Amino acid sequence: MTRVAIAAALVAVGAVSPALSVQAADVAAGRTKAVQCQACHGLDGISKQPDAPNLAGQNEDYLVKALNDFKTGARKNELMSTVVKPLSDTDIANLAAYYHSLRP
Repeated sequence: MTRVAIAAALVAVGAVSPALSVQAADVAAGRTKAVQCQACHGLDGISKQPDAPNLAGQNEDYLVKALNDFKTGARKNELMSTVVKPLSDTDIANLAAYYHSLRP
């Protein structure tokens, strides 16, 4: 089997996510970046606001998609769109990895 075929097979069975970059996300960097999220979502991922969702233990791919959707405007929330706009793809991956790593 060629490398391309093996990679395609791994993606197809979910062993590798095509959304993740070659470098693994940095949970520690995500924790540092999450300081700006703590007012609503809590540094521990448990929401401090009734309208903000808990993020602790959330699926990493879902968080990446949600943050990117806020960034592009595909998902609407004035506060989230403002907060997410300056985040890089790496920041988003790190935040998603951090919140995914927390216990719900």
